[in-house]
Amino acid sequence: MKKATNLPAWNLSDLYSGIDDKQIEKDLKQYKDFNQKLADNYKGKVARLSADEFYQAVQLYEKASVVASKLGIFAYLNMVTQMKNKEAVAFYQNINEKLTESGKIAIFFTLEINALSDKAFQALLKNEKVAYYKPWLSKVRIFKPYELREDMEALLADKALTSGGAWVRLYDETSSKLKYHVLGKEYNDAELSKLLQDKDPKVREAAGKEMNRVNKENGELFTFIYNMIVKDKSISDEKRGFKSPIASRNLDNMVEDEVVDALAQAVRAKYSSISERFYKLKAKWLGKKKIQYWDRNAPLPFADDKLYSWDESVQLVLNAYQEFSPKLKKTAEPFFAHDWIDVPPRDGKRSGAFAMPMPEKFHPYLMLNFVGKQNDVLTLAHELGHGCHMRLSAKQGDLNDDTPLTLAEVASVFAEMLTFQSLLKKLDDNQAKLCLIASKVNDMINTALRQIAFHFFETKVHAERKNGELSEERIAEIWLEVMRESLGKYVIVDDDSKYIWPIVSHFFHSPFYVYAYSFADCLVNSLYQVYREGSVPDFADKYLHMLSETGVKRYDELLKPFGLDAHDKGFWDKGLSLIEEYIEELERLDKKVCIMVD
Repeated sequence: MKKATNLPAWNLSDLYSGIDDKQIEKDLKQYKDFNQKLADNYKGKVARLSADEFYQAVQLYEKASVVASKLGIFAYLNMVTQMKNKEAVAFYQNINEKLTESGKIAIFFTLEINALSDKAFQALLKNEKVAYYKPWLSKVRIFKPYELREDMEALLADKALTSGGAWVRLYDETSSKLKYHVLGKEYNDAELSKLLQDKDPKVREAAGKEMNRVNKENGELFTFIYNMIVKDKSISDEKRGFKSPIASRNLDNMVEDEVVDALAQAVRAKYSSISERFYKLKAKWLGKKKIQYWDRNAPLPFADDKLYSWDESVQLVLNAYQEFSPKLKKTAEPFFAHDWIDVPPRDGKRSGAFAMPMPEKFHPYLMLNFVGKQNDVLTLAHELGHGCHMRLSAKQGDLNDDTPLTLAEVASVFAEMLTFQSLLKKLDDNQAKLCLIASKVNDMINTALRQIAFHFFETKVHAERKNGELSEERIAEIWLEVMRESLGKYVIVDDDSKYIWPIVSHFFHSPFYVYAYSFADCLVNSLYQVYREGSVPDFADKYLHMLSETGVKRYDELLKPFGLDAHDKGFWDKGLSLIEEYIEELERLDKKVCIMVD
C-alpha cells in the first residue's frame, strides 16, 4: 500500500514573505490612499462625470479592490493552516478591521452608480471602455432597490466585524480547537472525518458517536452562535427590503427564486427513487437491514483498500483532464509546478478543502486534507477544477470576474466526473466497477440531494427564527426531520446523529450557499449527458469557453450552446436521471457479483 508522503504545502511568498513583511503596511496605506483619492476626486460627482472620467474612476476602484484582495486573502490563507496560532488569527482579524475601515471611504461609489437614471447609465455604456465593465456594473445595479443611505451602509460595514463576522470567527475558532477521542487516540475534526470512511464498522461507529457527543457537549454555544448569525442576517434583510431569507443569495447568484424552488422540489421528489433505493443496496452490501447515519460514506467491505500516493493521484487527475482536453491539462499543470496547493492534514488546519480565487496578476490557491483514499483523488480533481476555472475566468478582469456560486461549482463537479469516468474505464472486474460506481453515487447523493436537505434545514431555521430564538432541542429536531426525509427508511437517523448539524460550516459562513452544489451537480449531469451523446460539436472547447465567461454571462445564456434550458421543467430531472442510471447499473452489477459479507 502506498502512503501519502512528501505532500506539498503552499508558499504564500508570491503575496508576502510573512505577517511581518513591511510591504503589508505599504499595501494597507495604498489601499486607503486609492479609496481616499476616489472620494476626493469623485464623491458627489458621479452623475456629472463624462464617460472617460467615469472609466478612470472605475479603474481606480478596481485597483483598490486588487490590493484589498491580496491583503485579505493572504491573511486568511496564512490562518487556515494554523488556526491554533493566536498570532495568525489576530493578524487576520487586524487586517479585516483595517480593510473595513479604509473600505468605508469608497462606499459612496456604487451608491452613486445606482443613483444614476437608466438613461444616464445606458449613455455611459455607449463608451467602449466603460462597456468593458458592463458585467460588473450590471451586477451593481441589480442591488439598487436594496441599498441604504451611505451612513447606514458604513454602519453595517462597521457592525459586521462585531456582529455576523464576529460570530463566524467564534464558530471557526471553537471548531478548530475541538478534540475527539476515538478508541484511545485523539483527533481533530479533519482527521475525524476520515475515520467515518474507515472500513472497520467499529471505528466508524466510535467516530460517529464521538462527533455527535462533542457537538452535543458544545451544543449550547453552537446554538447561540447560529441564532445570532441568523438574527443578524434577518436584521440586515429587513432593513434592505428583501422579502425572504434566501432572496439576497438568489439575487447574488443571478438566479430566479422560482428556479431555485423548482430545483429543490425536483430533488425532493427523487428522495425515494435515489437516496432510499441506493441506501437499501448499501445496507445489503454492509450486511445490514439498515445502516447508521455514520455509515453513509463507508467504503464497501469488499472494496480494494488501495491508498494512492500523491504523485499517483496527480497523474490520474491530469490524465483524465488530458483525455477531455489538452488545454484543460495545461491550465492545471502550474498548480503542481509551483507551490500553489496545501495538501497534508495537520493539527490546527481547517478541515475540508477549498479553492481560493485571486486577482489576475496572481494565481488561485488550493487547500486539501489528503490521506490517499480514492475520495481524496476525486477531491483533488474537484478543487483543481475550481482552480482551472478561476484561471480561465480571471481574464475577464478583476471586477467582472465574479462567478455566482451556482456556476462556481460547475467546473469542479465536471472535473470530478471526468476523473471518475477515467478510473471506471480502466476497470474490467464487475466487483471493482460496482465499488467505484457506488462511491460515485454516494458522492452524487451528498452533492445533489443532501445539500438540498441542508437547504430545507436552513429554510426552516430562518423561518422559525423570525418568531424568536430557537432552542438547542428545536434545531436538532429540524435537523432530524430533514435528514430522515432525505435519506429514507434504510438509514437510521437517531439521537446519535442529532447534533451533527454544527459541522456544516456553510450554515454559519454563507447562509443558503448549499443549494449551489445541487444546482451545479444537476447542471453538470445534464452537460455530461450532452457530452456523452456527442450531439454538440467541439464540446470541450465550448465548455472551456463557457468557464471563461461565468462571471460575465447568466447561467441560462451559457447553457444555450449546449441546447439546455434550466427553465424547462424537465431540466433538473434530466440531471437527476444520470444518478438513477448509475443506480440501475449498480442493481445489475449486484446480481452479477456474488458478495459475501461477514
